[in-house]
Amino acid sequence: MKFWSTVLLALALGSCVSRPGLDEAALARVRSFSEGVEQARLMADVNALAATHLEDTPLSCDLFETGTNSERRPVCHITRDRSRQWMRERLESLGLRVITQSTDDPRFPTTNLIAELPGTEHPEEIVLVGAHYDAYFQGADDNSSGVAALLEIARLASDQRFKRTVRFVGFDLEELGLVGSTRYVQSRPGERIVASIVFDCIGYRSTEPGSQQGLPGFPLPPKGDFIAVIANDASRSQMEEMHALGGRLGLVPVIGIVTPGDGTGAASGNLMRSDHAPFWLAGQNALFLTDTANFRNPNYHRDTDLPATLDAAFLAGVTRLSAAGLAYWAEGPLP
Repeated sequence: MKFWSTVLLALALGSCVSRPGLDEAALARVRSFSEGVEQARLMADVNALAATHLEDTPLSCDLFETGTNSERRPVCHITRDRSRQWMRERLESLGLRVITQSTDDPRFPTTNLIAELPGTEHPEEIVLVGAHYDAYFQGADDNSSGVAALLEIARLASDQRFKRTVRFVGFDLEELGLVGSTRYVQSRPGERIVASIVFDCIGYRSTEPGSQQGLPGFPLPPKGDFIAVIANDASRSQMEEMHALGGRLGLVPVIGIVTPGDGTGAASGNLMRSDHAPFWLAGQNALFLTDTANFRNPNYHRDTDLPATLDAAFLAGVTRLSAAGLAYWAEGPLP
């Protein structure tokens, strides 16, 4: 997750968020789908991903200007080659066909991974789940937690049918400034994205008072025990639906946050810090799910971001909520 550096002024929607009505049949269907998430599988994947980063060769410091490497942005410790290969193999093991979107660049070439399940009735309408697979150090929360959630939802979806196309994307080099996701969005103008979920840091929870810092200029609850679901105007209705699903399913506390317009206001930079931002800038729908990273997790961008620091039950709850959202928007699984 890219470091937040600007002041935040936005509209938070917690208990006062509007709650759209949910069809009871649809609710039962998505509940059943989300209950398939297995906590042990999630943590096994987090451990495996962290190991790939530990064993990998970091980017060379020679690629960066003097002074770029810092405590907050330790670019000389970014790895992604082995995690990309591991993620690809896991998707393929589910029977999914993985295609790569590779972009040549003299300094920072990127490879995004894309796998999808074509919709049975509306294949041109897409529900997307994305997470970046590059990381600093072992990157357990940032972002092995997000990749593990994506893979677990892909496992549940892989042998099911949905009315809309379900697409899973592994983004490259988020940590250098949303490089892979920007190239992904720019290469696919005009896609009909009905809903999308972007994971970045979703596995750290603390119930200790004072464990949650407020974003600059914006207060949050004092305990870091919730998942933030961040939207712009274009994706506000999906945020409200996910908030409603969270309330009905009772999985994890949800705080919804909306930034006006496309999210580019001078005071809303803290809401543009991950791979959802290129979608917003292109006028596309995207939700950003996060535990708020360095505003909660003291291990952010440090070599202490280890699997043992994560809350497995919290990660499983966020994944179940997201699986329910995917099933709700993709209109499935079908009988």
